[in-house]
Amino acid sequence: MKSQNHYVTRESGQIFGVFIIVIALLGVGLWMLFAYKRSTQKEGREFGNQAIQSLAVQHDPAFLASRLGPAARLDFPPSAQQELISKLQQLGTPVGPIDLKGDITFQSQFFEPRGFFTAHVNYPTRGARIELGTSHPVGRWQIDTLALNLDRER
Repeated sequence: MKSQNHYVTRESGQIFGVFIIVIALLGVGLWMLFAYKRSTQKEGREFGNQAIQSLAVQHDPAFLASRLGPAARLDFPPSAQQELISKLQQLGTPVGPIDLKGDITFQSQFFEPRGFFTAHVNYPTRGARIELGTSHPVGRWQIDTLALNLDRER
């Protein structure tokens, strides 16, 4: 009978060890998911800022063409892209800092990030509001929606 008790004690100790390992793996997995979420939010905000800078300040048609998502390409064929860049070039260089607001949200808890940014830009002749919708479906951030709303001339 003593040998059976010794065997049960050893078995419960092994189960406890396995339980500790499983808890540690779950903890590491959760930590990795939250770290991924934080880094994705940071990358998304950086992309939103880069997109606004490339459009509002640098008037870069190559950036716009290369970062449009499939649905946005339908809304902005090459002629519409050129028209948007021409409008931005006519407005000139922004006066003062760009007021950029927005953030990244996730469709599920950790995956399918989407961003929506609004930039208020003061140009020499008028103000403008640029609205930008972004997502990160596969491999890189892309522009899903883009709108330019001009204020009245001063």
